[in-house]
Amino acid sequence: MNRPTSRLDTVGEKVRAYFATEDSAREKGLGLSREAIRFSANAIRAVHRAEFEKARELIGSARANVEDMNRTLAKHGELFYGGFVHNGQKEYAEACITLALVAGETLPDPDELGISYAAYLNGLGEAAGEMRRHLLDTLREGKIERCEEILWAMDDIYSLLVTIDFHDALTGGLRRTTDMVRGVLERTRGDFTISLRQKQLEQRLDEFGNKLNKKKSS
Repeated sequence: MNRPTSRLDTVGEKVRAYFATEDSAREKGLGLSREAIRFSANAIRAVHRAEFEKARELIGSARANVEDMNRTLAKHGELFYGGFVHNGQKEYAEACITLALVAGETLPDPDELGISYAAYLNGLGEAAGEMRRHLLDTLREGKIERCEEILWAMDDIYSLLVTIDFHDALTGGLRRTTDMVRGVLERTRGDFTISLRQKQLEQRLDEFGNKLNKKKSS
């Protein structure tokens, strides 16, 4: 009489082979995600230094890693929809969007980037945070009109994100990202307004001083 557990050896071999394949794919995909994140972070730093060609090269390297990651995990559904894939795609999207916004180029489409909509939207929100840094740098240069353009772009991003009202399981935690963007936008608008008022006051004081000097010299 055969024991009820007589097939366990066969089942065990099949299960071990499956998990060995999954583990190999996970390790490769995780490494590709980390590389994509690293290239994307360096690209964003290059954008803030106005090194746009270098940023594009780094983004190209990030894209190659994202595409390889997507291919590697395409047949591994549980892994493909895991956190590290989302993070790699999100950081890549953030770098692409930040470059487009700072360099005055057309925003990339998520389908063009080959990433999920959830990763794109979260990357869009993260890019708004990078735009705050760009605005403050631009403000120190005295480029008021450009600062207003940046603020409008940040407001447009928030206006889109706040309309994506779906469960976080679908959007990759977008509500948290949207809340972050709202806070960043409010702080940036406040900082810009204070600086603008200060500059206007300085201009009026200079004009008043010039008038006094003219009266004294006349």
